Amino acid sequence: MSSEDCEYGLSKQVHSAGISAPEYDYLPRLPNTFRPKVGLIGAGGVTEYHLRAYRALGLQVVAICDLDARRAQSRREQFFPNAVTTTDFRDVLRREEIEVVDVALHPEHRGPVVEASISAGKHVLSQKPFVTDLNDGLRLIELADKRRVKLAVNQNGRCAPHFAYALAAARSGALGEIGTVDFNLLFDHSWTIGTPFENIHHLLLYDFGIHWFDLASCFLPDDGPHEVYARVSRLPYQKARPPFAASVIINSTASQVRLSLNGAVSLGQTDRTLIAGSLGTLESTGPSLSEQRVVLATAAGVASPQLRGTWFENGFQGTMCELLCAIEEGREPRNSARGNIRSLELCFAAVRSANTGLPVRSGAVRTLPQ
Repeated sequence: MSSEDCEYGLSKQVHSAGISAPEYDYLPRLPNTFRPKVGLIGAGGVTEYHLRAYRALGLQVVAICDLDARRAQSRREQFFPNAVTTTDFRDVLRREEIEVVDVALHPEHRGPVVEASISAGKHVLSQKPFVTDLNDGLRLIELADKRRVKLAVNQNGRCAPHFAYALAAARSGALGEIGTVDFNLLFDHSWTIGTPFENIHHLLLYDFGIHWFDLASCFLPDDGPHEVYARVSRLPYQKARPPFAASVIINSTASQVRLSLNGAVSLGQTDRTLIAGSLGTLESTGPSLSEQRVVLATAAGVASPQLRGTWFENGFQGTMCELLCAIEEGREPRNSARGNIRSLELCFAAVRSANTGLPVRSGAVRTLPQ
């Protein structure tokens, strides 16, 4: 059998030379001169990373609020010893020197505080998921427009180095028209056992998956509603209550996003993203979200950038930096609440699809299904 016979039916392989990686602006960027005083409302576990990021950026957090006074005081002593602490969020909003508030509360408590913050004339960085009712979200967006303040969402995943680089490559046109996006995650989510997160049935699709629905909305063309089909399964060996396996397919007119999640993997964990376009393909893979290697293949050759930072470092810096830059430059933040509505439409549709076993159009579900 000849070598030609051996290659029958196989893809034609293009062997490209290695090249220097294109340089993209993917790192968090502070505004030129705008350095507002910041207030933090909610001092739960994740805010350690918020405050660590703000301290590294040289920002001034001057007030920290939490219903648990000791928790607020602990955050102050750890990161911003000159900040005042309070158990009443209205004390933060009454401080005229504070221009930006980080509302890091759970969704069921966040809405009224975001609304009061906007009404007080403060720019707001809201924790994710932004809202559980899209109509409430639109009302808050309209209020922010009326009060002429910026409302952004802490979708920090898009600022992780590998995702930020991929998004910059896509925006530059290096990938051409994007045909497919694949997210494949084999990870250990067992840290949620015994925490309030274990009470969320759709923990993977909602609380965790919101990052990937947000990324999907960034890569998908804005060509109208998308069809979403999702399934969840409880693995026989998992110990957590919520289903720890999930799959999602999102179809647009000209592209497709596929998401595969297994949160019960302790050995051989892998996180892989593959974005295939008409002009290039970008792959990012590694053992975790914080350890990734990116490979970009285009007609010019194959490149692997040396990325700086990690998800939790760049992510929490990036969301606040983008809000501050948008305020200084008088534009819409890339992580605006208005744009985040599209991400939530995909997420809510996926949850409804998983509940019913039927495909659902994005935007058809206005309230997070149970």
